[in-house]
Amino acid sequence: MRDFHNLKVWKKAHELTIAVYAVTRSFPSEELYGLTSQMRRSSASIPTNIAEGCGREGNAELSRFLSMAAGSASELEYQPFLARDLGFLGAAEYRKLTADVTEVKRMLSAFIQKLKTDS
Repeated sequence: MRDFHNLKVWKKAHELTIAVYAVTRSFPSEELYGLTSQMRRSSASIPTNIAEGCGREGNAELSRFLSMAAGSASELEYQPFLARDLGFLGAAEYRKLTADVTEVKRMLSAFIQKLKTDS
């Protein structure tokens, strides 16, 4: 078992989740149960899955949860694109979220590969 608090990828994913919550506060109220909720859930799923994987035994289990986190990150990768095209996100917010999601995905991929080579 690992302490997820010490993982850079978890810290970055946590910061991304906070950023998603901040930008979605300005979304239209009719999106509360739509895109707002979906973006918040997919972003929170990333650090949540990392934390859960760290509580499991062995690299194979951790890798499985990191893969689920990567899936949530891929889901989140699309949502700011949609929000921008719907006029809910400005260009600067979109670029920042997209860059952060891309970085988290890269970090997750590298971590998964490291676990595979360590096994």
